[in-house]
Amino acid sequence: MTPIDLENSSVTNRLLLGAADGDRESLGALLTRHEDRLRRMVAFRLDPRLQGRIAPEDVLQEVYLTASEHLIDYLGRPAMPFFLWLRGIAGHKLLELHRSHLGARMRDVRREVSLHRGALPDATSAALAAQLLGHHTRPSEAAVRAEAKIRLQEALNGMDPLDREVLALRHFEQLTNAEAARVLQIKEAAAGKRYLRALGRLREILSQLPGASDHDDS
Repeated sequence: MTPIDLENSSVTNRLLLGAADGDRESLGALLTRHEDRLRRMVAFRLDPRLQGRIAPEDVLQEVYLTASEHLIDYLGRPAMPFFLWLRGIAGHKLLELHRSHLGARMRDVRREVSLHRGALPDATSAALAAQLLGHHTRPSEAAVRAEAKIRLQEALNGMDPLDREVLALRHFEQLTNAEAARVLQIKEAAAGKRYLRALGRLREILSQLPGASDHDDS
């Protein structure tokens, strides 16, 4: 068994080797190494109806438990970089939580368009809009922000779905171009072009929103 993956960093592969030998500290270091990125992904994909009931940390604990149980399987055949493997586990855990807590309400008709279809919960244009506009609004700005969010969602709905997903992966989950291409199963060059196109469209959208000067740095 050779738990070496050329797409993993040298540090990750060193820790994988230690984990393969049963070193619990190496396993802990592996998980800690990717914790911030996983938390960002979970927070972004978690259905807003569950916020306040389920914390990203709760999901991460489930992810770590599953990863520990199946690490040997991954080490035997690392078909993808370790982080993307963890991300896939996190996606399945989120789906399980959504089905368990929301049930039939998961398929409620929504006004916003989904960004992703597959082994992860949908990240909608509403989630993107909320991230872009931020969460700190003075009462005097609430009406302007509400109007801006509606207009931003409508504009995002008009973007190419794959461009929106590239934007979500690169801009909010902060995946590398290679990772985003791997997730979407497209070539790296295509992922890079789509990201630049999506960023250009996003800047155009933001410049036309009420209070546009507040979002110039987004």
